[in-house]
Amino acid sequence: MIKMIERCSAILLVLFFTGNVAFATNTKANLVVGGTPHQALFDIDIEGDKGFAVGSGGQIFRTDDGGKNWILESNDNSLSLLGVSFSASRAIAVGQFGVIVLRENDGTWRKVESGTSERIFNVDINNSGYAVAVGAFGLILRSTDNGLSWARVSPDWSNTFHDPDMRLGGFFEPNLYGVKINESGRSWIVGELALVLASNDSGLTWAVNHAGGSSDVEVSPTLSAIDVRDDGTAFAVGQEGYILKSNDLGDTWNKLSSVTHQNLLGVTSLASGLVVAPGMREILLSFNDGETWTSAEGLDIKTGWYGSAAASEDGSSAIVVGNNANIIEINYKN
Repeated sequence: MIKMIERCSAILLVLFFTGNVAFATNTKANLVVGGTPHQALFDIDIEGDKGFAVGSGGQIFRTDDGGKNWILESNDNSLSLLGVSFSASRAIAVGQFGVIVLRENDGTWRKVESGTSERIFNVDINNSGYAVAVGAFGLILRSTDNGLSWARVSPDWSNTFHDPDMRLGGFFEPNLYGVKINESGRSWIVGELALVLASNDSGLTWAVNHAGGSSDVEVSPTLSAIDVRDDGTAFAVGQEGYILKSNDLGDTWNKLSSVTHQNLLGVTSLASGLVVAPGMREILLSFNDGETWTSAEGLDIKTGWYGSAAASEDGSSAIVVGNNANIIEINYKN
């Protein structure tokens, strides 16, 4: 079992990249929660003081103070949970074998029927009770009642990807790894072969806003996560340090120059220009909406993996979760 441990500090060496020029500064990081090498936390969602983190063995942590302290919540589900999201009225977690669990007002979590046994990788919900969950083999689930019931709304995948040599067999159902929805009901999904889907009707229909393909020249990278802000700025990240940016609510996308070859697994951003993108042996930070990036070193960042991050509302720190069921807080000065 993961246990709360005494907060300890470490100094991270952070390198700022501008072209081929780099300079160093010190950034302080705290290990807030740690577990064992057989444990992992896969996703985190924090809004204000409240938040949740989920991981292997069905573990669910809750914070009521913006990530400074965490409580392990009671949960009968033992399947790994891969994604979590909450709104004013509901918290939802999803994971292996199609499991979906909802948090009741008394703090207990209960399973609901998802209608699938496929792995569900991620979920998002807004304050109106509209939610989308995404997973393996093109799975898209939609709920309009705070996650109590779900309907499959996966589109027709034929002709979605560039496939001149028929390497995909003429029909390919991409794994979908990230989802984001806003309060107006606009929705975005990312997945394999640089795919970005968008919906303007609360998930009833989906359009392809960006897609790659497979040929004897190259195979487009997988996108692992997406974040879309109310000001229209959006980021999607994935394999080999692949980063896409949009300035128009995800209608069009541009590839940013590579700053790492590591796989990026998560992304979050703020209107201040802060972007946090954790991944395999890497945590990238930008303070200017992706124009330049900072690579954090220290703790086990360069030997382990971190899959999801949440930034504090004032932009002064980020809470990041990953291997060993670690929850770390990165404090930085821009």
